[in-house]
Amino acid sequence: MTSLKRKRYSNALAISASILFVAFTGMQVASPRVTNPPVTSEFHGPQEVTSILKRACYDCHSNESNLRWYDKIAPFSYVVAADVEEARKRFNFSEWDSIPKDEQEGKLWYMVNMIDAGRMPLPAYTAAHPSAKVTPAELDVLKKYVTDLSKANHTAGDTARIQQKAGLQTSNAPAKAIPTSVNGIPYFDDYKNWKVISSTGRPDNGTTRLIYGNDIAVKALEENRINPWPNGATIVKVVWNSQHEDAAGNVMPGNFNNVQIMIKDDQKFKDTEGWGFARFNGLDLKPTGTTLSFATSCINCHQLASETGFVFDIPTKKHAVKH
Repeated sequence: MTSLKRKRYSNALAISASILFVAFTGMQVASPRVTNPPVTSEFHGPQEVTSILKRACYDCHSNESNLRWYDKIAPFSYVVAADVEEARKRFNFSEWDSIPKDEQEGKLWYMVNMIDAGRMPLPAYTAAHPSAKVTPAELDVLKKYVTDLSKANHTAGDTARIQQKAGLQTSNAPAKAIPTSVNGIPYFDDYKNWKVISSTGRPDNGTTRLIYGNDIAVKALEENRINPWPNGATIVKVVWNSQHEDAAGNVMPGNFNNVQIMIKDDQKFKDTEGWGFARFNGLDLKPTGTTLSFATSCINCHQLASETGFVFDIPTKKHAVKH
């Protein structure tokens, strides 16, 4: 290489370095800043639970973000700021008491399930913040806390009272007597005449579930047309808590917990993968959620079942659909 070529090469490198430096400096100036608004109603739980959540979740899901120096350097700062903004929208431990009690329980179960699936904290985050990882022993602590909370929130009720309450909610009843979700999905009794498509138990939170499907859902299962499910498919999950074993070792349901409804309409429910969600709790069938954001929590959890059209607990064989 001649001296002239070396000089030109050096000049080109210097210009490139200058451009990169200016661009890098500009990115730092324009870099988004994560601010911490006041804590208005913080989460209250046992110390062992709170300490795990603060270490693993609070940097994103609270107004007490403790960012490291490298989190504030562009381009990483752009990713961090976006993640914190999205995380606070999903749930914020610094505004916890502003969330209705039934939604609190649902968000805690969502959080535990996401940790159990290895999806939270985000793998990219724990790669840079290894202290945020949740150990199996810590996950057990969180599961026990939420399980105990679920049992405390759902009081006992006998079968007669359940039938009496449910029987009042008929298609002939006045409109005001029919519980309706904030997204417009009403409770209905007709699912009791549908086919059972699956059943499952959740030892982790002490519940037993029976899942029904309408004719459209059953046909979709039989023809393996579930990704996506056809519009009009409706799935109802009935949940009993405090499951236990009898003397013969049979798992038995305990007290009525809730009814969950999923309705497929890819035009009406575009923001939640085409599914409309509703949940009616307790003997009074009280709808979950006061704002449409509750459905976001539902679909966030159901993302784990994306391979089956966002539906959990479907039968693995066609003959599992039974009368």
